[in-house]
This record gives sequence, structure tokens and C-alpha cells, in this order.
Amino acid sequence: MVALQIRDVPEAVRDVLAAKASERGQSLTAFLRDLVLREASFENNRVLLDEIREWRRSATSTAAGDDPLDALSAARAAQDAKNIGS
Repeated sequence: MVALQIRDVPEAVRDVLAAKASERGQSLTAFLRDLVLREASFENNRVLLDEIREWRRSATSTAAGDDPLDALSAARAAQDAKNIGS
């Protein structure tokens, strides 16, 4: 683990953050740690969503369509046609 230090934070801002931490039953350090972790997770989510969008663009499967129900119906119809032809 690393330690972070933030300089030049106005006292009024620190007081607001300390009050929010107290409302949640946390120390200021724990509150700020949760805040930083949550902010970092947002970036991880953005990267994951970008990867999913790219995967969907490059997918050739009919299941990659915009409407999963349409894809499911098409797959069932194809299976039914195959079963009837057998």
C-alpha cells in the first residue's frame, strides 16, 4: 500500500469532509480512502465498458445483435427448422 498526501486543502473543505465521515461513522482517513477507491473503480468500469463495446462491434455471431430477444427467436427458429427437416 502507498500513502497519499493532499496539500493546500482549505479548512472549510476539510471540515465538510470530516463531517460527512462522521455521519457515516468513519474516520476522515477511512472516508477519503473509500472515496479514492470508488473513483478509481469508475475508471475500471469505463475501461470494461469500452472493451465490451469493442467486442460487440467485432463479434460476428447473431447473438451480438442489438436485441437479444430477436437473436434468441432467430436461433430457436433455426433449430426448429433443423428439427423439422430431420
